Amino acid sequence: MGPEMAALHEGARFGPRAIRAASARQTSSQGFNARRGLNPYTSPYIILDCGDIPITPFDNALALRQMSEAFLELGSRTPALSTDDGDDNPKPKLLTLGGDHSIVLPALRALNKIYGGPVAVLHFDAHLDTWHPAKYPSSWESKQSEFNHGSMFWIASNEGLILNGSSAHAGLRTRLTGDDWNDHIDDDRQGFLRISSDDIDDLGTKGIIDIILERIGTETPTYLSIDIDVIDPGLCPGTGTPEPGGWTSRELIRIIRGLESLNIVGADIVEVAPAYDGGGEQTALTAAQLGFEVLTSWVGRRMSQEGKHGGAKVGNIGRKRDEL
Repeated sequence: MGPEMAALHEGARFGPRAIRAASARQTSSQGFNARRGLNPYTSPYIILDCGDIPITPFDNALALRQMSEAFLELGSRTPALSTDDGDDNPKPKLLTLGGDHSIVLPALRALNKIYGGPVAVLHFDAHLDTWHPAKYPSSWESKQSEFNHGSMFWIASNEGLILNGSSAHAGLRTRLTGDDWNDHIDDDRQGFLRISSDDIDDLGTKGIIDIILERIGTETPTYLSIDIDVIDPGLCPGTGTPEPGGWTSRELIRIIRGLESLNIVGADIVEVAPAYDGGGEQTALTAAQLGFEVLTSWVGRRMSQEGKHGGAKVGNIGRKRDEL
């Protein structure tokens, strides 16, 4: 879903279709996640594919309205399974496949209304996406052009949708605008912690996980946004704005697995542009696996809260391993 706003390669609107096709092997009969000891598709919690939100590809203003109304309507529904964990107002969790990264803005607007306040954002991306709209210069300026896939967090922050001081970027390696650090200064003002792609060399995946958990905490309602370009384009070339020097898919999956304790209330996997993918459709396959890991973590966290089964795996060398 989502309009087309890519700065380099267009075609992300076909991302959801490609991710669905790549997830064809994810069935309930072959869905046991050995690292977590559970099958999200046969758990007590119901996972539904809500299909595509019908939006126009010709009018971004109308598309924004259509997405905003759809996210609010879906997020306000009562979950199919009620639990006895004391939550008298259970809410569904939406995992959105994309698609242009601008879908974050309508998702955050909906969450603000559903949860009654701002949420933290955990943003995996090569780029900041907190840029002031003026950083996208045009000889033909318009109000609508201010909304794009690099300014949506700036808009969301100015609307009070993001918790200032509890949010984080991870995997950054973008070039900045101008000749100074103004982009970072503006990002600081919006309350984001920046974790660069290079930081993984010094900290390892566990160090990245620890920093994120310390920053956000395990109770803060958090929106998880994964731009597939956080992964190196040598591994995931099918994206709109590729940046060399990224993480591997294994590193990102390992980090996602280590963040199960976060209170993720919504998530997306975006910027998959299948026209630029390899013959093996590796970008779409990676996005599908990331979706599987997010679903597993959601189910695993809820089962842990309710004292149900599921736990760490035992490898074939007989050594029990933790979540990492």
